[in-house]
Amino acid sequence: MQVYRDVATLTARPSPEEEKQVEHFLYGFLEPQESCNAYKWGELAAEEIKRGWERQKIPIIVGGSGFYIQTLLKGISPVPQAETEVRKKVKEEYDRLGHSAFLEKIRRNDDRFSYTDPQRLLRAAEVLEQTGRSICYWQSKPYRKVLDADFLCLLTHLPREELYRRCNERFRRMMDLGAVDEVRELLRKDPPEDSLILKAIGVAEIRKYLLSEMTLEEVMDQASRMTRNYAKRQLTWFRHKYTPDIIVQDLQSVDILTKVLHFLS
Repeated sequence: MQVYRDVATLTARPSPEEEKQVEHFLYGFLEPQESCNAYKWGELAAEEIKRGWERQKIPIIVGGSGFYIQTLLKGISPVPQAETEVRKKVKEEYDRLGHSAFLEKIRRNDDRFSYTDPQRLLRAAEVLEQTGRSICYWQSKPYRKVLDADFLCLLTHLPREELYRRCNERFRRMMDLGAVDEVRELLRKDPPEDSLILKAIGVAEIRKYLLSEMTLEEVMDQASRMTRNYAKRQLTWFRHKYTPDIIVQDLQSVDILTKVLHFLS
């Protein structure tokens, strides 16, 4: 979400003050009608990392989306990207058939497809339309790495009670920093309904508030709950699919610095 130019506060992008302290890359460079996925991000990140190496810099990759980071660590299935016209055709068919009928059609083609969320469903249909093969076929292929590099992997780990407290405080602070105005400006650009940035936590809720369909208190409650649920899913993902070299519980630990310096040497 942070790759998009809009709703910087809601997506927790680094502040202008933070960006002055150290160079940041791949933040806020896409418009809402532009698409992004893990493979595209991985290729762009690999390019920036290589440019950093040329300048004798040590790149630090940060984020909460484990799947995107995993793209750099282990690579990704070589699933072809769909052309714009194919994406448009698939979306029109999805709108015409409805979710259930569309899902049934995809599963008739390949009963291995187990997902139900619209984003993955549309992606599967795009790949089928583009290549004539199921997305499960492409995902069964050996992973293709976008970068040959050694990584030292750190994972911040807070007690769940503290994490949830921060989730609640986080959205409250975003509202104080002008999240409503950000969404208002985003909607003035009239982004397409399948725009990824519209799925950022808080955007749909604030949109309903601007349409007088929700109160501000309801927005706060629902978006805070969604933030906690998202954090819970992240914890589960990282626990099962990520192997950190260091689990960080004390951010001031000298031991962390020692291990990092040893890795870099």
